[in-house]
Amino acid sequence: MINSETFPGYTRKFWAKSAPRHSYPKRIHLLEHHLADVGACFKALLLQPTIGRRMACVAGWDVIDDVTAARLCVFAALHDIGKVNLGFQTQIWNPSDLPPGARKPRRAGHTLDLTPIMRDEDDETAGWFFDALGWWDDLLTWDDQDGATVCGLFVAALSHHGRPLQLCGTRQRSPAIWRPFGELNPQEYTRRIGQLIRDWFPPAFVTGGPALPSAPEFQHHFLGLCNLADWIGSNERWFEYVAEPRDDYIDLACSRARDAIAAVGLNLSEQRAAFAGVPAFSHLFNIAGRANAIQRAARYDAPLEAPLVIIESETGSGKTEAALWRFAEMYAAGLVDGMYFALPTRAAAVQIHARVSNSVARLFPDEHRPPVALAVPGYDPATDAVSIAIPDYDNHAAGHQDDDRPWASENPKRFLAAQIAVGTVDQALLGALKVKNAHLRAACLARNLLVVDEVHASDAYMTEILTALLDAHRQAGGYALLMSATLGSVARRRWLGESGESGLADAVGVPYPAVSTRGDTTDAGENDQAKTVAISGRPTMREPDAVAQLALEAARAGAKVLVVRNTVNYAVNTWQAVAERADALGMDVATLLHHGRYAAGDRRLLDGQVEQLLGKDSQRAGGCVVVGTQTLEQSLDIDADLLITDLCPADVLLQRIGRLHRHERAGRPAGYEAPQCIVLTPEGDDLSPLLEGGQDANGLGPHGYVYEDLRILQATLGLIAEYPQWDIPNMNRELVERATHPTALAEIEALGDDWKNHGIDLAGSYSAAKKFAEGNTIKRDKAFYPEDENGEICNGWDNEVNIRTRLGDDRVDIAFSPQPDSPFDGAPIERIAMTMRWLAGVEVPETVEPKASDGGSGFEFAAGARRFQYDRLGLRQA
Repeated sequence: MINSETFPGYTRKFWAKSAPRHSYPKRIHLLEHHLADVGACFKALLLQPTIGRRMACVAGWDVIDDVTAARLCVFAALHDIGKVNLGFQTQIWNPSDLPPGARKPRRAGHTLDLTPIMRDEDDETAGWFFDALGWWDDLLTWDDQDGATVCGLFVAALSHHGRPLQLCGTRQRSPAIWRPFGELNPQEYTRRIGQLIRDWFPPAFVTGGPALPSAPEFQHHFLGLCNLADWIGSNERWFEYVAEPRDDYIDLACSRARDAIAAVGLNLSEQRAAFAGVPAFSHLFNIAGRANAIQRAARYDAPLEAPLVIIESETGSGKTEAALWRFAEMYAAGLVDGMYFALPTRAAAVQIHARVSNSVARLFPDEHRPPVALAVPGYDPATDAVSIAIPDYDNHAAGHQDDDRPWASENPKRFLAAQIAVGTVDQALLGALKVKNAHLRAACLARNLLVVDEVHASDAYMTEILTALLDAHRQAGGYALLMSATLGSVARRRWLGESGESGLADAVGVPYPAVSTRGDTTDAGENDQAKTVAISGRPTMREPDAVAQLALEAARAGAKVLVVRNTVNYAVNTWQAVAERADALGMDVATLLHHGRYAAGDRRLLDGQVEQLLGKDSQRAGGCVVVGTQTLEQSLDIDADLLITDLCPADVLLQRIGRLHRHERAGRPAGYEAPQCIVLTPEGDDLSPLLEGGQDANGLGPHGYVYEDLRILQATLGLIAEYPQWDIPNMNRELVERATHPTALAEIEALGDDWKNHGIDLAGSYSAAKKFAEGNTIKRDKAFYPEDENGEICNGWDNEVNIRTRLGDDRVDIAFSPQPDSPFDGAPIERIAMTMRWLAGVEVPETVEPKASDGGSGFEFAAGARRFQYDRLGLRQA
């Protein structure tokens, strides 16, 4: 027996939180207090109107009544009940805490170690554990599924670490951890916990009351909120450790929970009370004039209550403002609490962040204005993406002692808890995938309007994941808005839940620009941005010198030239050719290289330089040449006199053309008064040689790995030959459908066996990608209990690295020590993001040491056996 007079107090108490873990003096937070904290946080969350409505919607109810709410709080409080085992409790004990010769129980966790009890494999503990709570048999009367719903919610609560708790196939655990040791008796303490929980939530234990919702989807949503309650309730910033029992602790916990929920921006009562209504469109966006056709249609022609709205309009027509205006009206109507604005790239998110922030500043009064989180890992949202955020971002150290709302931005897993955030689409898609804390992401997102910009259907895997996310979001009563300049009918009908397939003629006849809800598409009318683009093909795709000559001829005439290549290597080679030829000719012309493989600080600098050269308000006189990749087609508000672009699918090509003569501008150089687009192609009119390997494909076809469907590219090439002038936006619908519709693709396959076989291969790849996506998405129609022997709800959660890699969310930060200088402005580079694919399985070191490059600016570094170079050309493998 441990001598209580000799050994520290923490050896005689059941704790849940301890800090510091491995040194003296140890501070502990009692287990009973932490259970109260999380139960109180869950209660405070349910009291928020929108969160409560979403919970009820998943259940198929109108509201969550008081009895059901209290019962859900009971499950939330039980989330850490497994910590009563001695293998967990003694892990903070030092050897000196034990009497001579005594041995601690083996170290144990607090979730998996409960599975033998729940499966009756540990008869000894199972015989007393649930009886000790004092009311478990009463819980079994709370549902009409013979206790399956109660057990499912209990397992969901135990899954609060971010993954479903797998009951089947787990190894046998030692019963010894549940036996008394020293002055700690798990059975007696479980009995105390049971009595406390009954006292904390008395409405839960009234006789009768409605049966708990039995829908499996309800259990999944409950897990997300329970995960959120635990993250908030585990934060010592709001829940200071209390090491002594207190009879009134639940009152303190509830008070702290209310303060914490308000501090992180989840309680909007004061903000809504101070909200003065949506200002006029011109004031909301600080622009002269009224809303254009697509903006008015998005606001007035689609009911605010429509669960899903799709906006289709040409690039540059103001779809971002249409989405923000619609959000403002939905917030005013109490339909949503906030918004997540999802973009396809990090650069696009950084650019849109400022526009959203400006509108939010005009929408909300200063004292109740929510911060706009930048949901892009590696950027600091507190400084509008000017600084890099350290992984363990600390609000107090960052000067936020009086405003804890940026809490949602401290960790990528919490991005979606922000009231308003702008980020990459993968952050939202992770809410539908089998990755840790996916349920947390989805539950947080449910209260907000999900806006997805630049959606398309060229990637079967991404389309399937987005569909799963939208299904879960709408099932919880959430609202979504999709935007595209170039969406095909197949994708539009699928996302709207419309069965069947329209013919090519019908698809071409759908209005454009348009706003669609399920069963209804409204012709938005003209946006007064019509333009006729002269388009022609040049078979010089593989000739960077020829491309450079084209660009410099236009620049010599004073034109601002945009060159978009499909791959980084082609962009680099083209820019080098432009710079060398300009130097050889003695031309005073600004040239710039832009792509995605730059450090964050340098990327921001390059973004700024692009806008100085091609931006709407550019004051630079004379010609210039900007060469880049897809980063130039999606993110920046730029306006070129001439566009030179690689061949790409028609929908992507229209996106790129959106950067050509984007704005009304007087004084365009002679010869470039009208928009012109030169499309760089391989030699010949037949692309079928690219179906074979060994070709220098520049991203085209199955061996190019960027635009793999060569049928679409062949159809696009035909449209360029057929129409030397493209009337935009009048032709947008026809161009997209005739390049992507199944009927149009079948016509390409009819050209020969090679094309037919290519179609078969693509169908197989599509089916495989779809199946892979289906295997990686959370099965929300599967309950947490009983779990079948195949463990379907749990399978695949060990595949997170592959899931993130396939999603494009596999980037890791390489940190430098010492920090090298930027090759552009000499500023220190703290870290750089790199795809895991380049590391080929090498473990990412904590820091790497850069070395100056030989004979030039920039530096080199190594990760394992891999060597990399970074300079003005960006990051590449050495």
